[in-house]
Amino acid sequence: MPAARTAAGRQRRAPDRARRVAFDALRRVSSEGAYANLVLPQLLTERRIGDRDAAFATELLAGTCRGQGTYDVIIAAAADRKLSSWQPALLDLLRLGAHQILAMRVPAHAAVAATVDLAAATVGERVTGLVNAVLRRVAAETLDTWLARLGAGLDDHDRLGLETAHPRWIVDAYADRLPAEELAAALRADNVNPPVALAVRPGLAEIADLLAAGATSGGPSPFAAQAQGNPNDLEPVRTGRAGVQDEGSQLVAWALTRIAAPAGRWLDLCAGPGGKTALLAGLAERDASSVVAAELAPHRAVLVQQAVRAYPRPPTVIVADGTRPAWRPGTFTRVLVDAPCTGLGALRRRPDARWRRQPGDVEQLHQLQVDLLATAIDGTAPGGVIGYVTCSPHRRETVDVVADVLAGRGDVEVIPAADLLPEVPNAAVGDFLQLWPHRHGTDAMFAAYLRRN
Repeated sequence: MPAARTAAGRQRRAPDRARRVAFDALRRVSSEGAYANLVLPQLLTERRIGDRDAAFATELLAGTCRGQGTYDVIIAAAADRKLSSWQPALLDLLRLGAHQILAMRVPAHAAVAATVDLAAATVGERVTGLVNAVLRRVAAETLDTWLARLGAGLDDHDRLGLETAHPRWIVDAYADRLPAEELAAALRADNVNPPVALAVRPGLAEIADLLAAGATSGGPSPFAAQAQGNPNDLEPVRTGRAGVQDEGSQLVAWALTRIAAPAGRWLDLCAGPGGKTALLAGLAERDASSVVAAELAPHRAVLVQQAVRAYPRPPTVIVADGTRPAWRPGTFTRVLVDAPCTGLGALRRRPDARWRRQPGDVEQLHQLQVDLLATAIDGTAPGGVIGYVTCSPHRRETVDVVADVLAGRGDVEVIPAADLLPEVPNAAVGDFLQLWPHRHGTDAMFAAYLRRN
């Protein structure tokens, strides 16, 4: 098949593999609702993209997804045209080009030329002139200059949203839970790629095993380390004696086990993908207890089984709806409910999530979270303890859920969280735990701990 030619008769260069795979992944994210952190590794493997190109494609896709809202404002200003008038594939091309020009170490002329070649190969030669013209206008100013000009006249939260690439409603949600002087730092922390966090399985491995395999030290969690590169290259991870888990998730699960409670059966409600189950399983053995892991989605239940596969006596994993319990009331002495949430606390790991989620999602999830916490309390024996956890700092997914559940019953008391994690400064907010990337280097995990009377 002959190579494409420009209107002037010059032969068009084929797009490089890294940019092409980033574009194809972005199209799946934009048009099919795929998750960037899942679809790109699959495409990189299928196309056998080498390490250097894979790193470029990863930064290109993640950065484009993360900055999408800000880039859209800049592109619209550069083109003096509403984005809704363009076909989605063309807009994705311009977003990729804008990220290279404004936020990557790619010379502007190279970013423009490469995006034009990519446009010709994917959308068609007819759009190359438009892509060239718009991106040249984008490149005429630095990112800081664009932000200063487009942010002029906006209120503080709209300007912060533009500067940090967050929708206004997320800026407002963070502002509701943080001192004003920390708001900008919290939003900017969402744009910093975190290291790969690892957790040893208690009783199966020690931190020293991960360090000997090539990992580096972690933070305050006694189970934590960090990986450089592919974590599966490390023997403890490959064999299931350790796994990938954000340190915030480790800390909120660990805190539940530090509260005095009778030995017995523990329940991990909403257990998938299994990181907390694996941590609890090892800690339960030390307490002469056992763990049941319940997960609604069968494919996620399989992930839980994978996470605990190295234990000689692994937890019992069941497929069950947490709002319709498959166990009798008062069965468990400890219950952890890591409720489904918007994931606003893990935006640094999920670059497309901030634009995928909408304010209405919070209210839809709120009632489910209330129902799951009520189930968790009902399933707890007198004297037992409950941990309610979300990876979101949003008020409606955190303190409001606890308040709504406790308002309807008198058999539960809140356990003040201030003394549960003394190793982590500034983690307690009132009676609850609230971790933040900018403060603690973890996802923004929330946790409330309760005792059944």
